[in-house]
Amino acid sequence: MRLIFPLLFALALPAAALADDPLSPMNPDVAEATPRTVPLAEIQRYVSVYRAIQDAYVEPLDDEALMKAALRGLLADLDPHSAYLEKDEAQDLLEQAEGAYSGIGVEIEQRPDRSLMVIAAIDGTPAQRAGLRAGDTIIAVNGKVLATRGADAASRELRGKPGTQVTLTFVRPGDAAPRDLVITRETIRVTSVSSRLLEPGYGYLRISTFQADTGPQVKRQLSALAEQSDGGLSGLVLDLRSNPGGLLNAAVEAADALLDQGLIVRTKGRLPYSNASFHAKAGDAIDGAPVVVLVDAGTASAAEVLAGALRDHKRAVVMGSRTFGKGSVQTVVPLDNGDSVKLTTARYYTPSGKSIQASGIRPDIVLRGKASRGPLEQDLPGHLSGDDEAAAGIGRGEVIEGDAAIVKALAQLKSSRRTVAAKATAGG
Repeated sequence: MRLIFPLLFALALPAAALADDPLSPMNPDVAEATPRTVPLAEIQRYVSVYRAIQDAYVEPLDDEALMKAALRGLLADLDPHSAYLEKDEAQDLLEQAEGAYSGIGVEIEQRPDRSLMVIAAIDGTPAQRAGLRAGDTIIAVNGKVLATRGADAASRELRGKPGTQVTLTFVRPGDAAPRDLVITRETIRVTSVSSRLLEPGYGYLRISTFQADTGPQVKRQLSALAEQSDGGLSGLVLDLRSNPGGLLNAAVEAADALLDQGLIVRTKGRLPYSNASFHAKAGDAIDGAPVVVLVDAGTASAAEVLAGALRDHKRAVVMGSRTFGKGSVQTVVPLDNGDSVKLTTARYYTPSGKSIQASGIRPDIVLRGKASRGPLEQDLPGHLSGDDEAAAGIGRGEVIEGDAAIVKALAQLKSSRRTVAAKATAGG
């Protein structure tokens, strides 16, 4: 084994995101950890099954293909986010986190029946423009049913040369019949951060995913918003709706931009390198101006880290619907043959010590309106159990779309400022 990379993911297939710069090598001692004894009886059982398949399966099987299938199965049974990645899949993962690849721009999760569940269609991509939504389940690609050929192969078919087309057959919650959608592939250059002034003094910052350059982009755009507002910002709407997550380091950097001090997130696992604490450095990019964070059922992983840190420090009000609830950390371990293992190695905890695994973040202010039911971590077979999972059915998450939520967040910011001003006047 070589370098070991930490990341937060909402996904388990190569349509996910990963980056190179923030993923510095972790404790090299993990590669030299004392090997555990493998029970001989279990190895013998595996060999017996392997030989039985080789000898008796209805069609001849290639040894390498059979072994890789066994490795995939070994990881697939652990949890929805662990996976065996062949060399090209691992490379795809790296390219996406760098923000440039060829495909349709969709974040997906493999389900036990080999279908692909959409976690989010990335802002400004062909998938989003074509109308694909979080919660849609892809059951066939180019007319070939996933259940008969494997989701890994189908996932790779979503990628391809720019200008070529792919036909998706998918089921949308509430629909009686599947739909077909033809999408033209493009070179996806994901701009993870965008911003604008909603009106004088009030800024809007959208983070669509967390990739290698997200942290610096957040700081630059917050600075630009402050410059556009004479005297600085009076409030900020931070939009994390349908943000599927990404790199832990990027989420920490974004939180650091809005916090002056304190713990941002803590990770806990079985190995020393899995246990880490990340703290904010002095300096708040908007000088303590109030923040409203918009979230929904598609807000996952690294996005939940950011929302949880801001709320625990009473730095922001969280508005929207219950979030996805992915409270685990994945580590990518490159293998000697060029393949990689993506393995869940830790849980993360917000500054208050809370794990949001399978329960999500419940907003301070609930938004409904025109919302569609979205997928949640607790719905995924084999997910890690959560501390508050028993109560997770209360206030199930929804995917909230459109500008109405932004308008309500802006109104909340203004209301907060009026309340503060009134208290100051009364106290004076």
